[in-house]
Amino acid sequence: MKGAASVGGDERIRVFIGLRLPETTLDRLVHWQEAVFPPSEAYRVLPRGSLHITLAFLGHRPRSEVEAIAGALRASASLVEAPSLTPVRYRETRSVGMLVLADEGGRAARLADDLHRRLQELGVYEPEKRPWLPHLTILRFRRGRPRLSPAPPDLGAFSPSEAAVYHSVLRRGGAQYAVLESAALGGD
Repeated sequence: MKGAASVGGDERIRVFIGLRLPETTLDRLVHWQEAVFPPSEAYRVLPRGSLHITLAFLGHRPRSEVEAIAGALRASASLVEAPSLTPVRYRETRSVGMLVLADEGGRAARLADDLHRRLQELGVYEPEKRPWLPHLTILRFRRGRPRLSPAPPDLGAFSPSEAAVYHSVLRRGGAQYAVLESAALGGD
Protein backbone atom coordinates (compact mmCIF):
# COMPACT_ATOMS: atom_id res chain seq x y z
CA MET A 1 0.00 0.00 0.00
CA LYS A 2 1.24 3.46 -0.79
CA GLY A 3 -0.19 6.94 -0.51
CA ALA A 4 0.65 9.49 -3.17
CA ALA A 5 -1.50 12.30 -1.83
CA SER A 6 -2.63 13.49 1.54
CA VAL A 7 -5.47 15.57 2.87
CA GLY A 8 -5.33 17.11 6.31
CA GLY A 9 -7.93 17.47 9.05
CA ASP A 10 -11.40 16.01 8.99
CA GLU A 11 -12.74 17.84 5.98
CA ARG A 12 -15.16 16.09 3.64
CA ILE A 13 -13.56 14.92 0.44
CA ARG A 14 -14.95 13.32 -2.71
CA VAL A 15 -13.82 9.68 -2.73
CA PHE A 16 -13.99 6.69 -5.05
CA ILE A 17 -12.17 3.37 -5.45
CA GLY A 18 -10.91 2.18 -8.80
CA LEU A 19 -8.63 -0.22 -10.60
CA ARG A 20 -5.47 1.40 -11.92
CA LEU A 21 -4.62 0.64 -15.54
CA PRO A 22 -1.22 -0.71 -16.67
CA GLU A 23 0.99 1.91 -18.34
CA THR A 24 1.08 0.04 -21.67
CA THR A 25 -2.73 -0.14 -21.66
CA LEU A 26 -2.91 3.60 -20.95
CA ASP A 27 -0.49 4.29 -23.83
CA ARG A 28 -2.61 2.31 -26.30
CA LEU A 29 -5.89 3.70 -24.98
CA VAL A 30 -4.76 7.33 -25.26
CA HIS A 31 -3.46 6.68 -28.79
CA TRP A 32 -6.88 5.22 -29.74
CA GLN A 33 -8.72 8.19 -28.18
CA GLU A 34 -6.59 10.63 -30.17
CA ALA A 35 -7.24 8.73 -33.41
CA VAL A 36 -11.00 8.25 -32.94
CA PHE A 37 -12.23 11.38 -31.13
CA PRO A 38 -11.26 14.69 -32.76
CA PRO A 39 -11.74 17.84 -30.66
CA SER A 40 -15.44 18.62 -30.33
CA GLU A 41 -17.82 20.94 -28.53
CA ALA A 42 -20.05 17.89 -27.90
CA TYR A 43 -17.67 16.01 -25.58
CA ARG A 44 -14.49 16.12 -23.54
CA VAL A 45 -12.01 13.26 -23.94
CA LEU A 46 -10.82 12.07 -20.55
CA PRO A 47 -7.07 12.56 -20.14
CA ARG A 48 -4.67 9.76 -19.25
CA GLY A 49 -4.67 10.67 -15.54
CA SER A 50 -8.43 10.23 -15.36
CA LEU A 51 -8.62 6.76 -16.92
CA HIS A 52 -9.47 4.00 -14.43
CA ILE A 53 -12.13 1.37 -13.75
CA THR A 54 -14.43 2.52 -10.97
CA LEU A 55 -15.18 -0.12 -8.36
CA ALA A 56 -17.20 2.09 -5.99
CA PHE A 57 -18.07 5.80 -5.86
CA LEU A 58 -18.44 6.92 -2.24
CA GLY A 59 -19.17 10.60 -2.73
CA HIS A 60 -18.19 13.15 -0.07
CA ARG A 61 -16.81 11.41 3.01
CA PRO A 62 -15.02 12.70 6.10
CA ARG A 63 -11.24 12.43 5.69
CA SER A 64 -11.15 10.43 8.92
CA GLU A 65 -12.88 7.52 7.14
CA VAL A 66 -10.18 7.08 4.50
CA GLU A 67 -8.08 4.65 6.55
CA ALA A 68 -11.06 2.34 7.18
CA ILE A 69 -12.01 2.57 3.49
CA ALA A 70 -8.42 1.72 2.52
CA GLY A 71 -8.52 -1.20 4.98
CA ALA A 72 -11.63 -2.56 3.25
CA LEU A 73 -9.87 -2.21 -0.11
CA ARG A 74 -6.74 -4.00 1.17
CA ALA A 75 -8.83 -6.87 2.55
CA SER A 76 -10.81 -7.30 -0.69
CA ALA A 77 -7.75 -6.90 -2.91
CA SER A 78 -5.83 -9.58 -1.00
CA LEU A 79 -8.47 -12.18 -1.93
CA VAL A 80 -8.54 -11.73 -5.71
CA GLU A 81 -5.99 -12.34 -8.43
CA ALA A 82 -5.55 -9.57 -10.98
CA PRO A 83 -8.51 -9.65 -13.38
CA SER A 84 -8.16 -10.14 -17.11
CA LEU A 85 -10.21 -7.48 -18.91
CA THR A 86 -10.87 -6.86 -22.59
CA PRO A 87 -12.84 -4.02 -24.27
CA VAL A 88 -15.85 -5.50 -26.06
CA ARG A 89 -18.06 -2.55 -27.00
CA TYR A 90 -18.60 1.19 -26.79
CA ARG A 91 -21.66 2.40 -24.84
CA GLU A 92 -23.17 5.79 -24.07
CA THR A 93 -25.23 6.96 -21.13
CA ARG A 94 -26.78 10.41 -20.96
CA SER A 95 -23.51 11.93 -19.74
CA VAL A 96 -20.57 9.66 -20.67
CA GLY A 97 -19.08 7.42 -23.34
CA MET A 98 -17.50 4.22 -22.06
CA LEU A 99 -15.84 0.99 -23.04
CA VAL A 100 -17.64 -2.04 -21.61
CA LEU A 101 -15.14 -4.71 -20.57
CA ALA A 102 -15.32 -8.50 -20.61
CA ASP A 103 -14.19 -9.86 -17.22
CA GLU A 104 -12.63 -13.26 -17.90
CA GLY A 105 -13.34 -15.56 -14.96
CA GLY A 106 -15.33 -12.84 -13.15
CA ARG A 107 -12.40 -11.78 -10.92
CA ALA A 108 -13.12 -8.05 -11.21
CA ALA A 109 -16.79 -8.66 -10.37
CA ARG A 110 -15.82 -10.75 -7.32
CA LEU A 111 -13.51 -7.95 -6.18
CA ALA A 112 -16.27 -5.36 -6.63
CA ASP A 113 -18.86 -7.51 -4.83
CA ASP A 114 -16.58 -8.19 -1.85
CA LEU A 115 -15.52 -4.54 -1.66
CA HIS A 116 -19.13 -3.32 -1.84
CA ARG A 117 -20.08 -5.65 1.03
CA ARG A 118 -17.19 -4.43 3.21
CA LEU A 119 -17.90 -0.76 2.45
CA GLN A 120 -21.59 -1.25 3.19
CA GLU A 121 -20.69 -2.84 6.54
CA LEU A 122 -18.60 0.27 7.30
CA GLY A 123 -21.64 2.42 6.52
CA VAL A 124 -19.84 4.39 3.80
CA TYR A 125 -21.47 2.90 0.69
CA GLU A 126 -24.91 2.01 -0.59
CA PRO A 127 -24.65 -0.48 -3.47
CA GLU A 128 -26.46 0.39 -6.67
CA LYS A 129 -29.58 -1.57 -7.59
CA ARG A 130 -28.09 -2.80 -10.87
CA PRO A 131 -25.13 -5.20 -11.00
CA TRP A 132 -21.67 -3.68 -11.21
CA LEU A 133 -20.47 -3.36 -14.83
CA PRO A 134 -16.74 -3.34 -15.57
CA HIS A 135 -16.17 -0.32 -17.79
CA LEU A 136 -13.78 2.51 -18.63
CA THR A 137 -15.26 5.99 -18.97
CA ILE A 138 -13.45 7.65 -21.89
CA LEU A 139 -15.64 10.70 -22.72
CA ARG A 140 -17.82 13.18 -20.83
CA PHE A 141 -20.61 14.76 -22.81
CA ARG A 142 -21.11 18.50 -22.69
CA ARG A 143 -24.68 18.55 -24.01
CA GLY A 144 -26.61 15.39 -24.60
CA ARG A 145 -25.52 12.11 -26.10
CA PRO A 146 -23.66 12.54 -29.40
CA ARG A 147 -24.64 8.97 -30.41
CA LEU A 148 -21.16 7.91 -31.45
CA SER A 149 -20.41 4.32 -32.41
CA PRO A 150 -16.65 3.71 -32.58
CA ALA A 151 -15.25 0.21 -32.67
CA PRO A 152 -13.55 -0.59 -29.36
CA PRO A 153 -9.78 -0.35 -29.31
CA ASP A 154 -7.71 -3.48 -29.83
CA LEU A 155 -6.03 -3.42 -26.43
CA GLY A 156 -6.07 -7.18 -26.03
CA ALA A 157 -6.57 -8.53 -22.53
CA PHE A 158 -5.03 -6.41 -19.78
CA SER A 159 -4.67 -6.99 -16.05
CA PRO A 160 -4.74 -4.18 -13.51
CA SER A 161 -2.44 -5.22 -10.67
CA GLU A 162 -3.64 -2.70 -8.10
CA ALA A 163 -6.64 -0.75 -6.94
CA ALA A 164 -6.66 2.63 -5.24
CA VAL A 165 -8.67 4.96 -3.05
CA TYR A 166 -8.86 8.23 -4.98
CA HIS A 167 -9.56 11.80 -3.93
CA SER A 168 -11.55 13.49 -6.69
CA VAL A 169 -11.22 17.27 -6.88
CA LEU A 170 -13.71 18.99 -9.17
CA ARG A 171 -12.13 21.66 -11.37
CA ARG A 172 -13.43 23.79 -14.19
CA GLY A 173 -11.72 21.61 -16.83
CA GLY A 174 -12.88 18.34 -15.22
CA ALA A 175 -12.15 16.32 -12.12
CA GLN A 176 -8.56 15.68 -11.09
CA TYR A 177 -7.71 12.51 -9.19
CA ALA A 178 -5.08 11.89 -6.53
CA VAL A 179 -4.31 8.44 -5.14
CA LEU A 180 -4.68 8.41 -1.36
CA GLU A 181 -3.90 4.71 -0.84
CA SER A 182 -3.35 1.77 -3.14
CA ALA A 183 -3.39 -1.99 -2.69
CA ALA A 184 -1.93 -4.77 -4.81
CA LEU A 185 -4.36 -7.39 -6.05
CA GLY A 186 -3.72 -10.90 -4.82
CA GLY A 187 -2.01 -9.54 -1.72
CA ASP A 188 1.33 -8.86 -3.44
